[in-house]
Amino acid sequence: MNHDAQKLAGVHVAAITSDDVELRGLIEAQGGRLSSYDCAQPIESDNFPAAELSLVANQLLTGELDVVVFLTAAGVNYFIEQASRQVDSKRLLDSIADINSIAGSEAASTAFAKHGIETTIAVGRNKSWRDVLVAIDSQIRIENCKVGVEEANSIHSISAGLEARGARVVRIPIYPQAPPENRQPSISFFERLEARDLDSILFLNAENVARFCFLSKQFGRARLTSHSLDNHIVLCIGEEAAELLNDRQIPVDFVTTNHELPAAIEEIADQMSDLSKQKQTIKSSLSGPASASSDSSAPWYDSPFMKACRGEPTDVTPIWMMRQAGRYMAEYREVRAKVSFLELCANPQLCSEVMCTAVNRLGVDAAIIFSDLLPILVPMGMDLEFTKGGGPQIHNPIRTSADIDRVKPLENNDELHFVMETVTQTRNDLPADMPLIGFAGAPFTLASYMIEGGASRNYAFTKQLMYSDPGAWDQLMQHLTSSILIYLKGQVEAGAQCLQLFDSWAGCLGFEDYKNFVLPYVKQIIAGLPSHVPLINFATGNPALLPLLADTRAAVIGIDWRTRLDDAWQTVGYDRAVQGNLDPIALLTDPAEIRKQAKFVLDQAAGRAGHIFNLGHGILPQTPVDNAIALVDAVHELSQK
Repeated sequence: MNHDAQKLAGVHVAAITSDDVELRGLIEAQGGRLSSYDCAQPIESDNFPAAELSLVANQLLTGELDVVVFLTAAGVNYFIEQASRQVDSKRLLDSIADINSIAGSEAASTAFAKHGIETTIAVGRNKSWRDVLVAIDSQIRIENCKVGVEEANSIHSISAGLEARGARVVRIPIYPQAPPENRQPSISFFERLEARDLDSILFLNAENVARFCFLSKQFGRARLTSHSLDNHIVLCIGEEAAELLNDRQIPVDFVTTNHELPAAIEEIADQMSDLSKQKQTIKSSLSGPASASSDSSAPWYDSPFMKACRGEPTDVTPIWMMRQAGRYMAEYREVRAKVSFLELCANPQLCSEVMCTAVNRLGVDAAIIFSDLLPILVPMGMDLEFTKGGGPQIHNPIRTSADIDRVKPLENNDELHFVMETVTQTRNDLPADMPLIGFAGAPFTLASYMIEGGASRNYAFTKQLMYSDPGAWDQLMQHLTSSILIYLKGQVEAGAQCLQLFDSWAGCLGFEDYKNFVLPYVKQIIAGLPSHVPLINFATGNPALLPLLADTRAAVIGIDWRTRLDDAWQTVGYDRAVQGNLDPIALLTDPAEIRKQAKFVLDQAAGRAGHIFNLGHGILPQTPVDNAIALVDAVHELSQK
């Protein structure tokens, strides 16, 4: 090694490891500096999962497992090597070969092949746990199967997805994990990572990555950590470490071909100058004109609401409420006494007035434009009326495939200019640091209104068309999908900082129906929106749909009150922000009970970054305004850090 080159001069490298004398010496010899963080778990025999590995191995030998899922090569190799110490190796491999084996990455498939096992399903390079579930859906009927799943970074999410499909999941422990006895090194590491005090992060092996991901979840920083690593050079010794990070959707900047420490550090030193230049170019491009709407200098950018959408820590849990400007407020009723609901929606000045009044009275942390889900249907050919006391009515509902021919997809927002003007007017009237949320109805809810003609108890006409004529259903949903995309993009251009997709009626669907008849269109919408604008994906009525709501690029998953927030968050994954989830009925009680209920929700959030407090649905018309104010005050006071 040429010690005169000093190829790491001025570079600050961090690693989660005990103070490794050899590693420190190699980095310092190249002019660099090492910060090591000893985040080791307690060294106890209980930490090693020998008993669990033995149980899984014996279940394979006795034919109790129907499927095994391994996301990484490290998982395949670790399990086979460790389990072979406890059962006959040949019988173990034969048992795996006899059942459905699923490789969640190209490397995992290669590892299976090295052990002589041809996988049933092999998911390709740079795929996520969601792609694994999609592949399973297309090739294997997983219902009532007993499935062994590698316990890696994505264990909660993929397990929840499998269980929602009717599988019974058995965890296959890959790396023993336990919280560190001394928490301070972990806290210091994440604080410095978030403060960008470090130039690069070095992962020594796959187990080191698994420890890093475990700690990021333990300390509630999973999503924040992913964002923070964008500002650092991520280095891996060996492909297996990189594979685990890729599974976590964390980009790796450099992977060494050598596993031995001296040669690996020399490889890194040789590449560091180029890596630094490349990282700087990427960071510059991310802050350029293409992402002007996510400008970090904007007054609202570091508001508690926007930080929570990004999964960043906040000084207080942000709160806003669905229907926070509505019939429960006297100011709103005064406006409505003068105009019809559709006239109000078509008047940007009045829409801004009622929303800004609500925001000022309540003290919430975000505003949402005052509008309705259904005006988008009028330029699409629907005869919409809001009847007094009867709610919305569509007088020319769709009942047959022939009716769909008269639906006109949006080509622009010209006929909905009043909504765009409402966004701009409200944005101008709000305080500069108050984020504004735009919204649209999701395709299923809008389709149901179009087909049923109004509210429904059993959605008979909707499901009949969906089941009996899938081609017609697809045509209608594609019309809605393209129109919603145009509508939401227009709201962003008009001044919205965040978007919410409301699927108010999706709860009437079972898991399979939502997956087959709704999810593909929701995915199209979210994938087609600007990635720098966070979207809240909210469906109400069926907690079993949560894994599917998370199976999108949505930054935030809305949770209704029918499931516990902590269970829901674990299901969708801690790398997502969540919104919710107080039962709106709680606001009909009294301030003491409201405070108690708010604390119950906040306790489930456990101080994790990425929680937006909201109701599980909209404020009810009979809610006392003082009770809504009491909720906002309680959330702010109880969550103050």
